[in-house]
Amino acid sequence: MTALDRIYQKIKRSRRYVFERKDFENFASYDQVGRALNQLIDKCELMKLGYGLYTKARLNSLTGKLMPTHPGGTDALMREILKMKGVDFVMDPLSLQSFAGGSTQIPSSVNYSWDPKQFNRRLAVGSRVLNLPS
Repeated sequence: MTALDRIYQKIKRSRRYVFERKDFENFASYDQVGRALNQLIDKCELMKLGYGLYTKARLNSLTGKLMPTHPGGTDALMREILKMKGVDFVMDPLSLQSFAGGSTQIPSSVNYSWDPKQFNRRLAVGSRVLNLPS
């Protein structure tokens, strides 16, 4: 079984949606893991979010563009990344009200704030840049 096959199986079987490159370091060498991840990106199985961060992906049936498979969308991806990295974050008050059921208005996007010393990377899903703390 090749490194590509082992990495692909781990991604498909996992309940997580966000992966780091180091999650696969016991499968092969650093360069082989990089090549396997790039092959999975080319096959539209993975999407690169930023340096060393990847998410499960699929082709959008309407636009034909690559999109994350996370059912919560980009906001849920952001929360998963911040939790995975151990970053303390706060959501904006309007989003908190909406999630708690205190408001019927649905925010177009959730704004997060955190200490940039804890997490300072550029993350992008499509045209949306995710790590601009406010």
